[in-house]
Amino acid sequence: MVRVNHANLCSVEYIWGKPFAYIERNLYLWREMEKQTIEMKWFIGLICMFCGLSLQAQDLKSLYIALPDSLSPLLTKVNREDFGDFLANDMKAEVRNRFGKTSEMKKLTADYLEVRVSESSREEMKLLPLNDSVKVVCVVRTYWGPVADSEVRFYDTDWHELPVARFIDLPVEDCFYKRPFTETAADSLRNLRLHADMYLKEVRLSEEEQSLSVTYTTPGYMDQEMAEKLKPYLIGKPILYVWSDGKFKGKRETEVKTMP
Repeated sequence: MVRVNHANLCSVEYIWGKPFAYIERNLYLWREMEKQTIEMKWFIGLICMFCGLSLQAQDLKSLYIALPDSLSPLLTKVNREDFGDFLANDMKAEVRNRFGKTSEMKKLTADYLEVRVSESSREEMKLLPLNDSVKVVCVVRTYWGPVADSEVRFYDTDWHELPVARFIDLPVEDCFYKRPFTETAADSLRNLRLHADMYLKEVRLSEEEQSLSVTYTTPGYMDQEMAEKLKPYLIGKPILYVWSDGKFKGKRETEVKTMP
C-alpha cells in the first residue's frame, strides 16, 4: 500500500499554481489595458465629433465663400472672397461677375448678407439655429420682371438643399386679401382678381432679427386703373414670420380683416 504525503502534494500544487496565477494576473492586466485603450479611442472619437460640429458652426462669410458654383452661376469663388475683403477695408464691394457685369454686396454680418447679383436680381442669406449645435442657411432670391418675385430655399452648412416645407409655410394669395362683408363686394373682388392672374410676392430677410416678411407684389404689374380698384380689398402690409424652434412661424392677426 502506497502512502501519500499530503504535505508534499500541497507543496507541489502551490509551486505549480504560482506560474498559473502569474499568467492569470497578467491576462487580467492586459484585458484592463485593452479596455482602457478602447475607452480612450471612444473618447478621442467623441472629441473629434464635437470638433467637427464646431467647424460647421462657421460664420456666413465662410459659408458663402464655400458656396458651390452650381448655386452661384454668376459669381466665382474669387468674387465672393473679394466681397468680404472690400467691406472689411470699408470699400464699395463691387466685382465683375462671369458675364462681365457689376455685382455688389450691400451688407455682410456674421449671420446675414445681401448681394445685388445683377440689375434684375438680389440674393439674401440668413444663418439660423436649428438647435444648439446645428444651423441652416435660408436663401432668398428675388427677381424683377418687372415687379419683384422671390423664391425661398434652405440648405445645411454643407450646402445640401433641405425641404422648404420643413421650415416655413409660405402664405397663399388669399392671405393678402380682406374678407368681403357683402355679396356685392365679393362679386366685385372676384371680377377684379381676374386681372390679378399671377401670384407674385417679395420676400425679405431681416438683417437684425431672425425674421422675414412677405409682400404681395401682384398689383404692381397690373394695369394702374385695375390696381387702384383692387387696393381697397388688400390688407396692404407685409406678412411677418419669426424664427422659433427651428422654423419660421407666421404672426397671426388678432382679428380677421373685413371690408364693407
